[in-house]
Amino acid sequence: MKIAILGWGSLLWEGGPEFDKWIEKPWQYDGPKLKIEFSRVSKSRHGALTLVIDDHGSSTPVAWCLSKREKLEDAVADLRCREGTTNANIKSVRLDEQPALPNPVEKKGPIIAWARERKLDAVVWTALKSNFEEEVGKPFSVKAVVAYVKTLCPTGKAKAAEYVWKAPEFVKTAVRSALQQEPWFSKPGSGRRPKKRRA
Repeated sequence: MKIAILGWGSLLWEGGPEFDKWIEKPWQYDGPKLKIEFSRVSKSRHGALTLVIDDHGSSTPVAWCLSKREKLEDAVADLRCREGTTNANIKSVRLDEQPALPNPVEKKGPIIAWARERKLDAVVWTALKSNFEEEVGKPFSVKAVVAYVKTLCPTGKAKAAEYVWKAPEFVKTAVRSALQQEPWFSKPGSGRRPKKRRA
């Protein structure tokens, strides 16, 4: 069974030894086009924003790799364990269970069409949702995101910078562009540090 795993964030640069041993590397960068954006507040990253599928995002081909697993449920479990989440936040499709003409309006439509072109049997991806408005208390917007990141503690700012700058080059979103233009949002290892906010 040919099972593809989709990725666009930290899965590509810090999958972890247990996850990495069950995937074929290197990652390939001609995956399905999905709308992704830095719109999920991550508690494990001290409030930094991480990439998720989001209608506010920019449509871009994401990365993918083949799983070494022969059963879909094992590939799903690999990704679930790596993400430290529940089965509800991991989505998958089996091509033999999908209609011949996928509905392009459905979020999984582009994934199914892409998988068929590559003669894959199944696809697995992380389906965590944006929680920006819920966590920050303001509607999502680029301006609101930049203002929010400025309020993070030094560790949170460092985590935010690390995540945004390490994101693959194919990730070209409005939030990334705005943050990387901010003079205080320096690239890790550049020798510059984000300025502290005055009380």
